[in-house]
Amino acid sequence: MKNRTIFLLTAMLTFQVAAKAQPQKVLFVLSAEDTLPLNKGKKERQTGVFLNEFYFAYKAVISEGYAVDFATPEGKKPIIDQESLREGYWKEAPVLKAEAVDFWETSASFSSPMSLSEAVDRKSEYIGLVIPGGQGLMVDLYYDAMLPILLEAFAVEKKAIGLICHAPALITTLPKENNPFAGYTVSSVSPFEEFYIEKFIMKGRPENRRIARQLQKTGLKYKSGWPGKGYAIRDRNLVSSQNPYSGAAFNEKFLPLLSEF
Repeated sequence: MKNRTIFLLTAMLTFQVAAKAQPQKVLFVLSAEDTLPLNKGKKERQTGVFLNEFYFAYKAVISEGYAVDFATPEGKKPIIDQESLREGYWKEAPVLKAEAVDFWETSASFSSPMSLSEAVDRKSEYIGLVIPGGQGLMVDLYYDAMLPILLEAFAVEKKAIGLICHAPALITTLPKENNPFAGYTVSSVSPFEEFYIEKFIMKGRPENRRIARQLQKTGLKYKSGWPGKGYAIRDRNLVSSQNPYSGAAFNEKFLPLLSEF
C-alpha cells in the first residue's frame, strides 16, 4: 500500500511538472478573404488582414513565452491587405515591418492554419483569443457559423479576448438576447475613420459598415480616441483597439490580461 501511494504521488508530481513545462497557448483567428465588394458590388478592392495589426500583437504574445496557433474559416492561408504594407502604418515599430513580411511569406504555421471548425473543437487548449483587423474579416469571419460559437465559448469561460480595429464588429454576430458581451465598453474603428477610409482610401462603401452603431445596437458601450491615434480599452476579459496605430496600446492592456488567466 505504501509503495502504491508513493507511486501515485510520483506520477502526479511528474504530470504537474510536465504540464507546467508546456507553454500556454493563444489562438489567433484571421481572415482568408482577398476581395471586398464596394458600392453594392459595382466595385471590388483587394482586402485581407492588416499585417501590422496582426504582427504587433503576435510578436508581443510570443515574446512573453506563449505559444500561438492560427485558424481561418476553411484552413486557408490568411490573406494580407496590401494597404497595410504602407510605411505610415508602421510608425510604432518600423523595424518590425521586414520581419513581419518575412514571417507572412515563409512561416509554415502561418501558411497552414487550422479551420475554424477545428478551432472550436480545440478551444479548451487556449487561454486567449486574438482577432486582428482588416476588412477581410467583414467578408468571411463575419458570416462564418463557427465564429460566434468560438467567441461565446471564450467569453463565457472568461478567457482573454483581444479584438483589433474592425474585429469588434464580430461581437454583433452573437444573438442580441443573452449576448455575453452586453454592457461591455468596447472600441473599434471610429465613424470618422470609417468615413475617411471609404472616401479617400477605398473610394467606395462596403456593405457591412458603421461598426460603432452596430455595437451600440447590440447592447455595448462604444468609446474611441482621436482619429489616427492609438487607443485601446479593457473591460473585464475583453481588450479592443481602435485602428492600425493602436498596437502598443493594445499590447499594454492585453498582455496583463493574459497573465491573469
